[in-house]
Amino acid sequence: MFRAVARIMRTPDLRRKIGFTLGIIALFRLGSFIPAPFVDYQNVQLCLAGNTGTSGLYELVNLFSGGALLQLSVFALGIMPYITSSIIVQLLRVVIPHFDTLYKEGQSGQAKLTQYTRYLTIALGILQSTTLITVARSGALFSGSGAAECSQLITNDAWYAVMLMVITMTAGTGLIMWMGELITERGIGNGMSLLIFTSIAARFPTALWSIAQARGFEIFLMVIAVGLVIMAAVVFVEQSQRRIPVQYAKRMVGRRTYGGNNTYIPIKVNMAGVVPVIFASSLLYLPALVAQFNQPADGTAPPAWVSWVQANLTSGDNPLYMLVYFALIVGFTYFYVAITFNPEEVADNMKKYGGFIPGIRAGRPTAEYLDYVLTRVTLPGALYLGIIALIPLIALATVGANQNFPFGGASILIIVGVGLETVKQIDSQLQQRHYEGLLR
Repeated sequence: MFRAVARIMRTPDLRRKIGFTLGIIALFRLGSFIPAPFVDYQNVQLCLAGNTGTSGLYELVNLFSGGALLQLSVFALGIMPYITSSIIVQLLRVVIPHFDTLYKEGQSGQAKLTQYTRYLTIALGILQSTTLITVARSGALFSGSGAAECSQLITNDAWYAVMLMVITMTAGTGLIMWMGELITERGIGNGMSLLIFTSIAARFPTALWSIAQARGFEIFLMVIAVGLVIMAAVVFVEQSQRRIPVQYAKRMVGRRTYGGNNTYIPIKVNMAGVVPVIFASSLLYLPALVAQFNQPADGTAPPAWVSWVQANLTSGDNPLYMLVYFALIVGFTYFYVAITFNPEEVADNMKKYGGFIPGIRAGRPTAEYLDYVLTRVTLPGALYLGIIALIPLIALATVGANQNFPFGGASILIIVGVGLETVKQIDSQLQQRHYEGLLR
């Protein structure tokens, strides 16, 4: 291992790429602590210290921003607008035929889809920054703190001050998007994924230390041990795949022979990644948001359905909340896999190039077989995602941790997934130069 690291340091090109990536990451973390204009930094820190809980969606966005959201910094929105716009553009391929045509055109068409994603990111940045500032002005951003300072986070309520804050936070989102693309182009790994990785990893020490302070070092060490087991299990499942063998018939083109080789179609157990967890978290927050807007302003008793939603669908330690959350993740996993993997399209491409699955006829029987295998493989993947997503809620009820418990949910999936992908890229570049990689 140490020899592999030494080879990385002795390779000028690889050393330069890793140094550039680390420099961009340092700038990204620095921007997470610079407050936006007209934000009272001292009041924000007081509210953060006394906060016992925020709304579920704010916690999710705060997780992906590395804590910058609740700090009301210039990078408050983090990478979340880009993630949302990427998912929307990907889902629109099913609804808008033009988007699907662009995707099939290759590099030029996908470049246009990337441009649409950038425009949508800026639009979502404007919308989300306006919402965040409105919530901060109303004093509802820190719902778990009763301090008077939490309603005085903004020092100037004039229209020009609000507009300047919106422009600053939106520009911060655009800058983060540009930094991620710079890492992808000139650094190592996928830039956007590494920025998300950095945001989540930055919160690990704080989350673990809060557990040690609240429950003692015995519970802290137990959490570390359980976390290592969870990480090993996540690595095992993320690397697991069903390989469907494919053979290509030989073809004579002139004097040359093409095809005749054997390959396979890899179907991962977790093809959906972390997207179903994000979908389920966002959708489950909607009832609480609707109930909050229907809360009587005169202090009278709320309607019965509002009380039921607040009692059952807002607390992470409620069994009904966990059950609905788990069911939504399983459903969204099947939905997202059905969109991203089209068995009929794969079968048509195989037939076009003379490929077939041994024992299965080409064409429609191949598509039906792929759909059958995909459905069976997706089931353990969906259950795995649901169990991993419930770990922070179980920890909230047993260990007293917050909802951003590091060893579970979206955080551990992203940490492990991005870490594995980045290590593989470094390993492939080492193999190109030294014939011996980082992994063995």
